[in-house]
Amino acid sequence: MAFPNHVRLVEVGPRDGLQNEPEPIDTQTKLALIDRLGAAGLTHIEAASFVSPKWVPQMADHREVMQGLTRRNGVTYSALTPNLKGLEAALECGVDEVAVFGAASEAFSQKNINCSVSESLERFAPVLERAREANVRVRGYVSCVLGCPYEGEIAPAKVAEVSKALYEMGCYEVSLGDTIGTGTPLKAKRMIEAVARDIPMTQLAAHFHDTYGQALANLYAVMEEGIAVVDSSVAGLGGCPYAKGASGNVASEDVVYLLDGLGIESGIDLNALAATGTWITQTIGRPNRSKVGVALAAK
Repeated sequence: MAFPNHVRLVEVGPRDGLQNEPEPIDTQTKLALIDRLGAAGLTHIEAASFVSPKWVPQMADHREVMQGLTRRNGVTYSALTPNLKGLEAALECGVDEVAVFGAASEAFSQKNINCSVSESLERFAPVLERAREANVRVRGYVSCVLGCPYEGEIAPAKVAEVSKALYEMGCYEVSLGDTIGTGTPLKAKRMIEAVARDIPMTQLAAHFHDTYGQALANLYAVMEEGIAVVDSSVAGLGGCPYAKGASGNVASEDVVYLLDGLGIESGIDLNALAATGTWITQTIGRPNRSKVGVALAAK
């Protein structure tokens, strides 16, 4: 396979990146971040999570965020909606697209959403049905595709099974998440090959965390296989509350730098993106985990 000519980035910083921050981040800061990301050329921004504030306090202002957006033409503003209640609230706020999340690991599913993998898929059925009625697209996430903090290795066949279930249920795209960032390029390739037997490569996305410093290498490997959608987080924000030591998603700046170097179009202004990463990390008092962002800021 050859590299794709164009790669679409799905920016998950405002949701996945900020959701585990212990100190409250005000709504205006979140809205400014989303706006800056749109100005830098991101065309898909995951803006909020419609979950109970009891479980994710940082996302308690999901309504204010979704309703306060300055919407840009050509930009999709999506939200995570794990259940029907969350979906209804998101629909009231005019959400463009929603996402549901399952896991390839039974133990992770139990720890994360207190049910088995099959039970989680059953819960999503009415969500997808209602979203279809509302003419809103649904994206599916699969966690722990290259390893689990409780089970260790995850068989590619299990990832393929869960991914296929989400796809057949109606998810237009399935994002494959290395939640704890333990994957390596060969494992990533083999996992993608297994999933692509059931789902067209054009409907798959890579969502790799950088805990072991392998995210860019893994992305290179799966883009060689034909993956053309990449989830990333500005400044490498994020982590996983159920995986000790797991660092954030691969940094958006680092991905764009890699794409530029490969001659792959992304439509993103790297300097504007890096400036956004510097701004948000300084604003919330976090280190900038983007090597490219830090290097450009030092110039």
